[in-house]
Amino acid sequence: MSEGEVNVARRRFLIGATSVVGGIGVVGAAVPFVRSWSPSAKARALGAPVRVDISKLRPGELLGPIPEWRGRPIFVVRRTDEAMEQLPDLAPVLADPDSNRDQQPAYAANIWRAREERKELSVLVGLCTHLGCSPAFHGRIEPQPFESDWRGGYFCACHGSKFDLSGRVYRGVPAPTNLEVPPYMFETDDIILIGQDEETG
Repeated sequence: MSEGEVNVARRRFLIGATSVVGGIGVVGAAVPFVRSWSPSAKARALGAPVRVDISKLRPGELLGPIPEWRGRPIFVVRRTDEAMEQLPDLAPVLADPDSNRDQQPAYAANIWRAREERKELSVLVGLCTHLGCSPAFHGRIEPQPFESDWRGGYFCACHGSKFDLSGRVYRGVPAPTNLEVPPYMFETDDIILIGQDEETG
């Protein structure tokens, strides 16, 4: 083999070896970069659905301890028949009685702001839409210091915002919108999955 042929073979070997080593380097650099596209375990946990057992929740009660989803309190209430019957009568004093604003999944855009098949169960994000305070639950239909003709619901003592038992905001209060309804579905008769439904998968 002549010296010229040796140099050509050596050149080919060096080019091939350099290409292989360079390719390995590119893959090594790309793996952490691609991995960074996946959410961290902490991020997944913050957005993960939450299972809530409502088997012991009685009519007129707010579930306690209050579950959290994405770091926000979730109010789960089993409304009484009396409370359900008076919901349509509140429309004149509410700012958005028909839930026209997009603050709930499509299946909860009704006066109950709940799934039709279990409309007595209300699932709401428990944060006032004014400044994010957590309103107190006042489920009894009886006079209250803040409302003589109280029909039950939520009252935010921070600035006086009021919501009915569907989370619909009263007119003339600081809160601009209804309480948010998170996505949810029923895994069983007694287990609600909060944060996931047929639409979010």
